[in-house]
Amino acid sequence: MAHLVILESPSKAKTVKKYLGDGYDVIASTGHVIDLPKSKMGVDIENDFAPQYVNMKDKSEIIKELKKHAKSSDVIYLATDPDREGEAIAWHLSHLLNIDENAPVRVTFNEITKTGIQSGMSAPRKIDTSIVNAQQTRRILDRIVGYKLSPFLWKKVRRGLSAGRVQSVAVRLIVDRENEIRSFKSQEYWSIDAKLIASSSKRAFAAKLAEIDGKKAEIADEAQANAILERLQGADYVVSNLKKSQRKKQPAPPFTTSTLQQEASRRLSFQARRTMKAAQELYEGVDVPGMGAVGLITYMRTDSLRISDEAKAAAAEHIKSAFGAEYLPDKSRVFKSKNNAQDAHEAIRPTTVSLTPEKIKGALTGDQYKLYKLVWERFMASQMANAVMDTVSVDISAADCLFKASGYAVKFDGFTKLYEETKDGDAEQGGALPAITKGEKLKAKEVTGNQHFTQPPARYNEASLIKELEENGIGRPSTYAPTISTILDRHYVERESGNQLKPTSLGEVITELLKDHFDSIVDVKFTAKLETELDNIEKGSLDWVEMLRRFYTRFAKTLEKAETDMEGKRVKVPDEPTDIVCEECGKNMVIKIGPYGKFLGCSGFPECKFTKKIVTETKGSCPNCGKKMLAKKSKKGKPFYGCENYQTCNFMTWDLPIEEKCPQCGKTLFKKTGKLGKIYCAKEGCGYERPLDNTKDKT
Repeated sequence: MAHLVILESPSKAKTVKKYLGDGYDVIASTGHVIDLPKSKMGVDIENDFAPQYVNMKDKSEIIKELKKHAKSSDVIYLATDPDREGEAIAWHLSHLLNIDENAPVRVTFNEITKTGIQSGMSAPRKIDTSIVNAQQTRRILDRIVGYKLSPFLWKKVRRGLSAGRVQSVAVRLIVDRENEIRSFKSQEYWSIDAKLIASSSKRAFAAKLAEIDGKKAEIADEAQANAILERLQGADYVVSNLKKSQRKKQPAPPFTTSTLQQEASRRLSFQARRTMKAAQELYEGVDVPGMGAVGLITYMRTDSLRISDEAKAAAAEHIKSAFGAEYLPDKSRVFKSKNNAQDAHEAIRPTTVSLTPEKIKGALTGDQYKLYKLVWERFMASQMANAVMDTVSVDISAADCLFKASGYAVKFDGFTKLYEETKDGDAEQGGALPAITKGEKLKAKEVTGNQHFTQPPARYNEASLIKELEENGIGRPSTYAPTISTILDRHYVERESGNQLKPTSLGEVITELLKDHFDSIVDVKFTAKLETELDNIEKGSLDWVEMLRRFYTRFAKTLEKAETDMEGKRVKVPDEPTDIVCEECGKNMVIKIGPYGKFLGCSGFPECKFTKKIVTETKGSCPNCGKKMLAKKSKKGKPFYGCENYQTCNFMTWDLPIEEKCPQCGKTLFKKTGKLGKIYCAKEGCGYERPLDNTKDKT
């Protein structure tokens, strides 16, 4: 009997085929093969929002192949990804290949291992139409918003713009934060900081003024600070209270999609898209010497913290062997998922604990290794014992002022021996204090007043934006990375100073227009409510047509009113002035935002239509002609580097020019990243190169 298994990814198909063996034909659909048409809305609003699906033109060859394989198979299993998109793809495939959707044809793999595949294949089920309806409703919602709202933006701002349901909220968050920063008024304040020495030590420790005459110390300016310093001159510093205690520190839970993206951003400086690409590769399978293709992590789109008993037992065995029994907690840990979490999958964890990062490093690319190491260490640490800290808090009295100092010493390192979560702006305060006794008189080595200013809120970076979206119930694990990519690609947001997300003038104009006329579309609570309703559709407790009908009734009225209110009006996107002089008419040029990003245009437009690209110089020079190397982007947005003398010198490379010069010929060196990363000279005939050393080659 011939069995056919259809998955989404060709690389995953290769791994699954290895475990299923003979008798199974395994092929990939490479994602969706059926979708709403690109040329029209494709939703019949008058007929209960019926979607008008079509076969995707660019998948015609794959569709032929799928039909050919299906025709020669006795049994077909639909093993697309275990999420809403995967369920919808399975449903579309069942219609395309004339498979009874009520037959037990749907299988899912939480991990691409022998056990995971056997488990999935042993429990086929019928396609879950409630999950399909949830995905279908999201798709229809997004199509309605996009197709109805985008033409409005074309008429009122400029052609080619688009609006999206989740992305518009993300842009609003970034715009609102930028407005907070602009309106922030910094205020001066002072602190009084002392460096004190106990009789048991020659090393000074820090203490901070906390109270003055029994009230909280609030020092507004230098005059107040100087008055307090004068009061403290010659004062005795006496330990008035001393409290010793023990603090237990628990490990962070294993990763969800959101926390993986946040930690990879903070610790590895990975953008969300880069994180998910590496995670997808680790899930689908990597060729490990002696083992073949192996899925190394569980499914990477999840918001559950559940861990299987088998995985816990494997982790406990490894911890006991590698670190000792004292590093195991008294009882197995259970982490509670958030209320709105989908619990179909486990948290993200390594599929085989014994495959340590170092053991398989040679089989992985640089990104795969870094991310696998992060996942492996986080999971293992989550199953380890608490860290135990001996803490001490000290109150020190001087001239009716109270100083406070605190410190800690690690009594037992526990899970921190392996891994500790990083947090934005979070640093462990204090250190080990010297031996101090109550009533002891301390020596003041130094007492100073220090000026400070309150700081505006920080701009979002990818980690903090993903956290904000998740906490507000905006989007789901699969949407964070594409949402951020979309708002950057559409030039509503740009990166500044590394990973900070700043709205462009275009993003601000569109956000203000939507806030004025389509407040619900960019309202955080309303969008979160829609997400909850999609979850209820998936559970089968809400009718999808009724949900769409309620949404569209309100949306259509809002659109009609906006068209009336904005009749004959247009909104201008402000240009950014520069000191660059137009080469044709001599007027100053301005920075404009077009469909492909920012460019320089003459301020005399439309009389003068001169434009030029904005170029970014690199630290290197062309190895062929010696001119400057410029950072550029391809049509698909991929960065590359080319010689500024592009008319006569056609040198270009995907590799970063660095400041360091070649020790053999003196030309610019280039940095190639990836599994075979290296520093090399591109000068023809030179041949210098060396392996990439991640500890020093960070240029």
